Amino acid sequence: MDYFIIVVTTVAGLYFHWWLYVRIKRWMDRDLALSLAGNDEQKKQFMLQQLERARQQRIKRRDLAQWLEAAAATYPAR
Repeated sequence: MDYFIIVVTTVAGLYFHWWLYVRIKRWMDRDLALSLAGNDEQKKQFMLQQLERARQQRIKRRDLAQWLEAAAATYPAR
């Protein structure tokens, strides 16, 4: 019974740390996209769409900043 408790708490702890790591990565990516948008609400929506597009295209995280900067440059200026 002791081993069962140890295994369950270890697995739960590992899962929690993995979940937290994934959430923090997503928050950082979202903050990056929103920081490139500035204060323009429509550009913020555009950048969030571009972030989703980057996820669908499986852009690597190390290339994401450059990819989002290029996407921000394609936003039509008013």
